[in-house]
Amino acid sequence: MLIGASIVLMQPHIAAAQSSQEIERIGKEITVQIVDDQTPPATGSGVIIRRSGNSYTVLTAYHVVKEGKKYQVITPDQQSYTVNNVKHLQGLDLALVEFSSSKPYNVAKIGDSDLATATTTVYVGGFPAKTAAISNPYFSFNKGQVNANGAAQRDGYNLIYENKTLNGMSGGPVLNEKGELVGVHGRADEQEIGIGTTINVALQKMVAVGVDVGGRSYTRNSTLPTAPKADDFFIKAYDSYRNKDYQGAIANYTQAIRLNPRYANAYYNRGIARSDIGDKQGAIADYTQTVKINPRHDDAYYNRGLVYYELKNYKAAIADYNESLKINPNAEDAYLNRGLARYELKDIQGAMADYNQALKINPNYDKGYYNRGLARSASGDKKGALADYNQAIKFNPNYDKAYYNRGLTRYELGDKQGEIDDYNQAIKINPNYALAYYNRGIALSEKGDTQKALDDFNQTIKLRPDYTDAYIYRGLTLYDLGNKQGAFNDFNQAIKLSPNYDKAYYNRGLTRYELGDKQGAITDYNQALKINPKYANAYLNRGLTRADLGDRQGAIADYNQALKYKPDYDKAYYNRGIAYFDLKNLQQALADFNQAIKINSKYANAYYNRALTRRDLGDKKGALADFKQAAELYRQQNNNNYYEDTLIQIRKLEQ
Repeated sequence: MLIGASIVLMQPHIAAAQSSQEIERIGKEITVQIVDDQTPPATGSGVIIRRSGNSYTVLTAYHVVKEGKKYQVITPDQQSYTVNNVKHLQGLDLALVEFSSSKPYNVAKIGDSDLATATTTVYVGGFPAKTAAISNPYFSFNKGQVNANGAAQRDGYNLIYENKTLNGMSGGPVLNEKGELVGVHGRADEQEIGIGTTINVALQKMVAVGVDVGGRSYTRNSTLPTAPKADDFFIKAYDSYRNKDYQGAIANYTQAIRLNPRYANAYYNRGIARSDIGDKQGAIADYTQTVKINPRHDDAYYNRGLVYYELKNYKAAIADYNESLKINPNAEDAYLNRGLARYELKDIQGAMADYNQALKINPNYDKGYYNRGLARSASGDKKGALADYNQAIKFNPNYDKAYYNRGLTRYELGDKQGEIDDYNQAIKINPNYALAYYNRGIALSEKGDTQKALDDFNQTIKLRPDYTDAYIYRGLTLYDLGNKQGAFNDFNQAIKLSPNYDKAYYNRGLTRYELGDKQGAITDYNQALKINPKYANAYLNRGLTRADLGDRQGAIADYNQALKYKPDYDKAYYNRGIAYFDLKNLQQALADFNQAIKINSKYANAYYNRALTRRDLGDKKGALADFKQAAELYRQQNNNNYYEDTLIQIRKLEQ
């Protein structure tokens, strides 16, 4: 029966699949490290593909062993064996090496690499070489997708994949989702894209040197029991529920209740099934009937609390968790979920007290640490939140939400690379984690890795086509890549999804401006300002557009508004200065350039334009000083065109 099988409500949490871990285990057991005796830091990897008696054959990258030196194979149990023989597979960056051992080591199962087509998932394993950051060899295993599988190129490479790899992993296995060997890693190119050779190409060459490999297997089974009276219907309902036939379960629980109207557990389990199909009121009615029949049914109070929580009736949820805890004061799940309800009511301290109690009962409670981390973060204790996420991950290494939120916290603490690493791990555990792709895209964009950011925003939209912000960020990324029309289309879609989103209109305005539709740009800025009358950036850009259309007074009015809502806005002072300069109001222009420089002492353009203004005012000395400062800043900023132009201005002034 379902008694005790209560649902645990928490911040959205998806159980991680075990397939990646299993494949990693396979990878560890078939991957060896290859070490140069004379130069220990020079290492590579290899994969065991054959055993004949005490002789093992390892497939590796030829460049790992091509120097003809003395090499050692280090097996997964850290035993070291001398390489007996090296056979180069002609035309390929592949070689076969042999070692002898009486110990049993696992041999790779050979897959069909023709099936490793674009977008299929592969895993690359190997041992990174020693560096300043890597003092001891460890097994690295990364998940990614195939980008291409085609005709062999230089050194026989014909497989390209996006997995991140490091020096020392050359010769390591490329495995498919079945844990079968489909390729051998060769090297990473300049863009950190992995390249290797498919196993089918390798097999063709292996035949020529007398090596043959192969073999695979698969099994499965299933059972389905049935039964006929009140208890029989209950059992039948349970079987239906396990098979996710919730309507069938409800029908059978109803039959059990018809035959036994005081069957409390039938009401309780029917409540669970009704909740699963979205009939929340029906679930509440069944849980209520359960506690009416059995007032000591703590799980019924608990589950009714869960339903009230889902209905956002947090006070009712807390009342039910209280009743459940009166009956069972050691139920950590009830403390956890009461904490969640208190959190929603902004009672952060009360929530943390409940999480503390849950952890006192169960010190290994990953969800307790996770949710306390959320509460600590909300209260501003970012370091405390980080410590809790660390504990959650310690007790549940596959907790994707903990990695995700630790990534958010690391961002707030300034650890940008740690942030990306956590998003990577969250995605590795849950490849359908849209928010992890989205936030990783933002982090990559800030890092300057625009193309990878675009890939993440694409994946976010694929998983959540209704996510407005993903269209905004993808539009901004396309804009930066020069694809203005693509950006315009994304901003349109964002507006379609969220017609009152000021930033969508604002960014579409920027794009319209770049596409030459300046009146359309002003229309979009008008709409952004209608939604958000304090939007300083919108005033600024509407001012720039008005200036381009010759309406300098209108532009000045917009810059004034921008400064009203953002008094330290250097760009608003700067552009207002330009407008005054164009109107020959040089004193006012000078005052604005002064203010822009006061706010931002590295503002090269402001120095340049102040120099022009001072020149026109007859202040040759002041102009020359500003041109020289502008030139130095342009040089520091690698802005060569402006630097050269400024030097010309200096020479003219010095004549």
